[in-house]
Amino acid sequence: MAVEVVMPKLGMAMKEGSVSLWHKKEGDSVTKGEIIANIGSEKIETDLEAPADGVLLKIAVPEGEGVPPGTVIGYIGQPGEQVGTAAAGAAEGPTADGSPSGGAVPDSAPAGGSAPVEAPPHGRDIKISPVARKMAEAAGLDIAKLTGTGPQGRITKEDVEHAIANAAAAPSAPSAPASAGEAAASSAGTNAATASSSFVEHSEQIPVTGIRKVIATRMHDSLQHSAQLTLTLRADVTDLLALQRQMSETAQRQHEVKLTVTDFIARAVVLSLKRHKQMNSAYIDDRIHMFDHVHLGIAVALDKGLVVPVIRHADQYSVLDLSRQIKALAQQSRSGQLVSDALQGSTFTITNLGAYGIDYFTPILNTPEAGILGVGGVAEMPIYKGDDLQRRSLLPLSLTFDHRVLDGAPAAEFLRAVKDALEDPYRLVL
Repeated sequence: MAVEVVMPKLGMAMKEGSVSLWHKKEGDSVTKGEIIANIGSEKIETDLEAPADGVLLKIAVPEGEGVPPGTVIGYIGQPGEQVGTAAAGAAEGPTADGSPSGGAVPDSAPAGGSAPVEAPPHGRDIKISPVARKMAEAAGLDIAKLTGTGPQGRITKEDVEHAIANAAAAPSAPSAPASAGEAAASSAGTNAATASSSFVEHSEQIPVTGIRKVIATRMHDSLQHSAQLTLTLRADVTDLLALQRQMSETAQRQHEVKLTVTDFIARAVVLSLKRHKQMNSAYIDDRIHMFDHVHLGIAVALDKGLVVPVIRHADQYSVLDLSRQIKALAQQSRSGQLVSDALQGSTFTITNLGAYGIDYFTPILNTPEAGILGVGGVAEMPIYKGDDLQRRSLLPLSLTFDHRVLDGAPAAEFLRAVKDALEDPYRLVL
């Protein structure tokens, strides 16, 4: 009997997941434990392993289509094994009217079963996949006028893409004689539409789903609903790097922790937030919420996006404890084992692009937080110390803050406090 491949629940808050990429196609052999697909929810992306040995008999949920956790997305069985009609129909998921999309074929359907079926005239009765419906709504298409080529006339993503391409290529009928200027404008518009259509037809189209969709939405909303301003300065971390080198061997030997500059930066930020509570705040429902605790978000880059796991009550941790937490959360993020609760509730965020050779940049607020610190790469520069010209290590810092919550002066004071803490590193370990 065929084994069901089910969309797992990636955290308590997950309501919908999607297959980002199928690594196997129907008919391919699979081994239990082998990665057969990448799946993702709104916050997490991970690999999906085959639950059994055999052949991938059927892919029930295509790439990019969102389904609730627990939905059957495929079947694995023995070569030539048939997947039951009822089970396959259930895997297709409910249609817009609540009935299964893979039920019995009406008597009026063609014998071959491959001819497209006209969609019913009422929107609530139309069988259409969630992805196709969203695409049609975004393009302003009337789904009642679309022809579905999926099972039982279900409108698929490909049907909508075909309709969009046809609409872009179809010439519009002239309504009245146009003047020379109007004709020129019309010609320019037609050329632009044709160029746009040609561009779309010859481009690779990647559905914006899962973690990428969440990032796109959150970043756009952040810029739309906050007043963001960025301040920059450089901290002299020469002494900090020396201390880090001195402590690293002992920390590795006695505590099995590899101390990094990021660990010290996190500690400096936490101490500064305790002194400057305006920065440790959030703008929610026209009120400024200032927090006594520090829940520190540390941005982690993944292959397909960015997540911000949270160190709760970071103000209660030493540098060594922060180091353990940062590394554990980063590892869980990259292995797809991070639960959704670990991505919520931060009061301030640190994002580090120093490893990519970036100096200053403009980080976008992780709203509703009032601030985010961007960290660049350390650069060696000649600096005067009194009358002596010395080689010093300088660290670029970029602070973005919400001007609705605090003004430039208190934001600058906070950034200066971080700089002072980094330049007097023994304060971070005492």
